[in-house]
Amino acid sequence: MGLQVGDKAPAFKAKDQNGNEVKLSDFKGEKVILYFYPKDNTPTCTTQACNLRDNYHLLLKKGYKVLGVSADNEKSHLKFIKKFDLPFPLLADTEHAIIEAYGVWGEKTLFGRNYMGVLRTTFVINEKGVIEEIIQKVESQRHSDQILGKTE
Repeated sequence: MGLQVGDKAPAFKAKDQNGNEVKLSDFKGEKVILYFYPKDNTPTCTTQACNLRDNYHLLLKKGYKVLGVSADNEKSHLKFIKKFDLPFPLLADTEHAIIEAYGVWGEKTLFGRNYMGVLRTTFVINEKGVIEEIIQKVESQRHSDQILGKTE
């Protein structure tokens, strides 16, 4: 059984796109959107990141800090951030430590082929470090609305 709403969010530390160490404990007392995505510069991941970018001011206004996580390295993250002017840090989890801790590594299917990869998932973590919401059916084009609870 994976993580559930109400569980304490697993602690982590990783390097961001600039090589700075980022830990979950750095955000104690703050709300965190921790979103896992498969790969920098791919169409759906770009759509998701740009949706979060375009609504970043709303997320900040609601008190959220945004952190993206993928298995890409720091250099890849830096290029992705610069290319799409992303205002939030991306964490490099090349060893899959955070990905495994949050249970978002699993079997996927593309064009009838099964393979292992990062399952696009977002965790909303409250000020006490407790998981408040888990979004597993991420809609990349309206992900900010999903986080903020808006419905069409």
